[in-house]
Amino acid sequence: MTTPGRLGALWSVVGLLAFVEFTSGIIQGYYTPMLTDIARHLGVHDADVNWLEGSQLMLSALVVPAFAKLGDMVGHRRMLLWSTAATAAASLVLPFADSFWLFLVAWSLQGVYVVWLPLEVALIWSRSRARGAPASLTAKAAGVLVAALEAGAIAGALAGGALVDALSLRIVLLVPALAVVACFAVILLGVEESPSVAGGRLDTTGLVLVSLALILFTGGLSLLRLGDATAWALIAAGLALLVPFALWELRHPDPLIDVRMFRQSALWPVFLTAGLFGVSVLGAQAPLSTFARTDPAVHGYGLGTSGFDTSLIIGVYLVAMIAGALLSPVLARRTSPRVSLIVAACCVGAGYLLFLPCHDAYLQVTTNMVIAGLGSGALVAALPATAAAAAPPAQTGVATGLTNSTKTVGGAVASCVFGLALMNGAADAAASTAGSFSGYATVWTICGVTALVAAAALVAVPRTAFTDREVTR
Repeated sequence: MTTPGRLGALWSVVGLLAFVEFTSGIIQGYYTPMLTDIARHLGVHDADVNWLEGSQLMLSALVVPAFAKLGDMVGHRRMLLWSTAATAAASLVLPFADSFWLFLVAWSLQGVYVVWLPLEVALIWSRSRARGAPASLTAKAAGVLVAALEAGAIAGALAGGALVDALSLRIVLLVPALAVVACFAVILLGVEESPSVAGGRLDTTGLVLVSLALILFTGGLSLLRLGDATAWALIAAGLALLVPFALWELRHPDPLIDVRMFRQSALWPVFLTAGLFGVSVLGAQAPLSTFARTDPAVHGYGLGTSGFDTSLIIGVYLVAMIAGALLSPVLARRTSPRVSLIVAACCVGAGYLLFLPCHDAYLQVTTNMVIAGLGSGALVAALPATAAAAAPPAQTGVATGLTNSTKTVGGAVASCVFGLALMNGAADAAASTAGSFSGYATVWTICGVTALVAAAALVAVPRTAFTDREVTR
C-alpha cells in the first residue's frame, strides 16, 4: 500500500527534479529566437545553424547510452551530477567563443543535458516501485517534469527573444550558463541517490562499437551537405557496425544495451516512435525559427518577425506542450497509455502537415504549432515513462535512455537532411542567407509523415501495455 508519508517524500524529490527540468527547458528554449543572430555573429549561412543542432544531437546520442547504463550501475543521481557539471562547463564557454568551430564544440558538449530526463524518470521509477503503482506514479511525475521543462523553455524563449534585441550577444549567452550552475547546486544539496543500484562493470566494448557506429553514421550525414563522395561509405559503415554490436550485446552477461528489448512488442514501437518523433521535436526547431525570421518582402515567404515576436510563437507552442504533458496521463487513465500515445503522434502529424497550405500568416503558423505542441508534450512525457514500465528492472535507466538516444538520432538525421533541403535553391541568390521555400515545405512534409508513421507503429503495442497491471505480473 502507498502511504501519504511515502508519497510526500516522493513528490518532494519530483519537485527538486522539476527545477532541473526547468533549467533544461531554459537551455532548449533560450537560444531558438536568436539563432539568426548567432549565425550573423559567427558569419555563417542560416542553413549552417543546422550544424549546431546536428552536432549537439550526435554527441547526445553518444553519451546517453553510457550515462544511462552507468546510472543503473552506480546511481542515477551521481550521473545526473556529472552530466550537469559537463553542461555547465560547455555553457560557460559559449559567450566567449568568437569562431564558429569553437562555438560548435561547446554547443555540442552542452548537449549532455539530454540525459537528465531519462535519469530522472529512472530515479523516480526506482523510488515508486516500493510505494505501489509505479507505472501510474511515474507517468504523473513525468508529466510534471515535462511541464516544468516546457515552462523553463517558455521563460527561456521569452527572455532570449527580449534580451537579444536589447543587449550584446555575449551577455545574452551568459544567462543560461548561470542557470545550469544553480541547477548543479540543487542536485548536489537536495536530491538523494536511487534506493537500488545494480552494480557491475561497464560494457566498454559495446560502448566503443555503438559510439563508432553513431560517429560514422552521423558523420556521413554531415558530409552529405558538403557533397563529399565518401559520405555514403561512412553511412554504410556506421550501419554495418550495428551488426557486430548487436551480436556482442547478445553474448554479454551485462550488456550496455539489452538488444532483446527491441524484440518486445511493447518496446520496439516506443523506440521507433521516439526516433521518428525526434525528426520534428529536435530537427525542425532551427528551420521553424529561421522561417519566421525570413522577410517576405524580400524573399516572398516567411513572416519577417523580430526576435521577440518569434519567441512568442515558440512560447505558445511550449504552452501547448505543457498542456499535452499534463493531459497525457489523464487520457491514458480514461482510455489506455497506448491510445494516448497514438493520439499524441497524430496531433504532431496534423500540426506539421497543416503548414503546407497554411503558412502565410502569423496566426496560421501559431495555430499549427499549438496542434503539434499538444502531441509533442504528450510524447515527451509519455515515452520515457512507458519505456520504464515495460523494461526489465535492471534496465530501467537504459530503456528510458534509449527513448532519448533514438530521439536524438532521429533529430540528428533530420537536421542534416533539413540543412540540405534548405540549401537547395538558396544558392540562386548569391547575396542571400535565407533558406529556400521548397526546403521549408520539405521539412514540414517529413515532420508530418514521420509522425503519422509513428502512430501506425503504435497500433502494434499490446492493449494493456505500460499499466500497473502489466508491471505486477
